[in-house]
Amino acid sequence: MRIAVFGDVHGNRFALEAVLKDMEAQQPDAWVNLGDQLFGGADPAGAWALQQKIKAKYGAAEVRGNTDERLGEELTLETKKREMLEWLHSFLPDGAGKYVAELPTSTTLAGGKVLAAHGSPSSAWEYLLRDGKSWARDELVLERLGDVGEARVVIVGHSHLEHVRQIGHLTVVNCGAVSRQKDGSPLARWVLLEGEGDVWNVTFRRVPYDVEAAAQWAAAHAHDGEKEARQLRTGQDR
Repeated sequence: MRIAVFGDVHGNRFALEAVLKDMEAQQPDAWVNLGDQLFGGADPAGAWALQQKIKAKYGAAEVRGNTDERLGEELTLETKKREMLEWLHSFLPDGAGKYVAELPTSTTLAGGKVLAAHGSPSSAWEYLLRDGKSWARDELVLERLGDVGEARVVIVGHSHLEHVRQIGHLTVVNCGAVSRQKDGSPLARWVLLEGEGDVWNVTFRRVPYDVEAAAQWAAAHAHDGEKEARQLRTGQDR
């Protein structure tokens, strides 16, 4: 079985278009979107439409990310990221924010052998594999995971950093991000899982895309567009 895993699109239609082309070329049997679909500034409405197309055409499973939860919040003067959220709601179709905010925190594929989440299975905000600015020790990862049932692969997003490790019988993977990279390379990322039963292989895929077009769109249209454009161009969040 071949599973295409992608996430942290962060409203970047340009990056997702390139990732989708690469995923389709691998002819996966199943697809899963790890969340944080829309919170970004490189044509979020286009990114929404494309993710809805992937779900409709390929039956992609979806989980919610932490910024997806933000899109379901009532906007008040105390709401964090309120100006960004107001801008997003003005661009996105009615119901898009509510939809992503109500997705589950985790899902399983391959008869339960693959467990997918954004942060951890129980929380879109919890970093499964990070402990501050370092990688979490195995014991902490297992504590955050809890009971994973028959899973042999756990794959998450959220940190925007690619990572794989073996903990006993579990292969634990951080997928990396389609957009808003943090490691200095603007390339878009996704993961191909291949296997069945207890045996799985992990392939990290990196995809070039028209970063400058995305950055120019952000600079011209997005809330705090120059900051968004800078991260897209540099692959760094500072």
